[in-house]
Amino acid sequence: MVKLKQLNPLDDATLEELGFSWHTDEDGSKYVSDALVEISSAEAQAYYIAANEIYDMYVEAAEYVIENDLFFDLGIPFNLIDTIKKSWENDVHWHIYGRFDLAGGIDTKPIKLIEFNADTPTSLFETALLQWALLKHNNMDEDSQFNTVYEAISNNFKRLITLFDDLDTFDEKYDNWKILFSSISGNEEEEATTKLIQQMATDAGFNTHFEYLENTHFDESGIYDGDENKYEYWFKLFPWEDIATDEPELATTLTNIINSQEAIILNPAYTLLFQSKGIMKILCDLFPDSPYLLQTSYDSLQGIKHVEKTVFGREGANTKIINSSGSIVEETDGPYDNYKKVYQEYVDFPKDSHGAKYQAGVFFAYEACGVSFRKGGEVMDNMSKFVGHVIV
Repeated sequence: MVKLKQLNPLDDATLEELGFSWHTDEDGSKYVSDALVEISSAEAQAYYIAANEIYDMYVEAAEYVIENDLFFDLGIPFNLIDTIKKSWENDVHWHIYGRFDLAGGIDTKPIKLIEFNADTPTSLFETALLQWALLKHNNMDEDSQFNTVYEAISNNFKRLITLFDDLDTFDEKYDNWKILFSSISGNEEEEATTKLIQQMATDAGFNTHFEYLENTHFDESGIYDGDENKYEYWFKLFPWEDIATDEPELATTLTNIINSQEAIILNPAYTLLFQSKGIMKILCDLFPDSPYLLQTSYDSLQGIKHVEKTVFGREGANTKIINSSGSIVEETDGPYDNYKKVYQEYVDFPKDSHGAKYQAGVFFAYEACGVSFRKGGEVMDNMSKFVGHVIV
């Protein structure tokens, strides 16, 4: 059973002072739990080891997909294939951060990979800052968490320059590079998250600027803000698959910008391979003995309880839980039903004393760097709650 430590919650005014405005869900319930999940230091270490090993497997699987031209199997839009290949070929296209969704890891349950949110993962603000603020607010040891997310991502920005070199060489190689950060207007959560990442890059020593996506200018010569200032790097909190389907002209322009080396885009296009749930079938083929993987197929799994997912999708939308006889026991709607499907072996999440289920989210930035949890039901949808943690 998941053990919880009750907290004095942060009030709405304090949350908003921190820049956290999405504290209340549509039904009026609080998005942030008033409790922390208790984990042991051994469990925190197990999450760290698991995420690092899984990431290495993803890298091998992505190479396998590219070498064997398996883009269709993963549902990759055709107009991004060349962009993905180009970004994969050169180390300067550095993966800044992602988030693994994992079952288990607590209550003696083994850690199992659910999926990898490698391109535009949510809950960064909550994991990096909010759960730390909850500890401070409750006069608890601020170091009693597996949470170096802020520092890890800031250091990963330095690796844009140093690559695999020691970070101490950053100052020697730094030459006033500029990064433009963009999100769409009207979404407070995405804007706040983007500006937090911008601050991480600023702390790393970069010259940064924020511009709404709709005001950002793209042409064959590069990427520009609304005042026509050119940038060497562009960070977008906008999914690659949405660029491919909703903005095909932009996809073509970005491909040309990458090919001509006018700008580097973050996260890189190759993270779409990681983002596709179809790659989990490749993982199972390449690593059949991995303790972290659930059986995954492009065809329905006969005779066992399993989950149908779309290769791209968010917040549990367009998900079906199917029992061993083939009947649907739970189903969610959503806008992603036109994407290819994958079928993954069902695994139960750890539960608390009230029956609520918990999914771990482990952030990765060069290495695993922090954990938090989502609390909900069978499918973690947009009404699931954010839960921090404490190491006891």
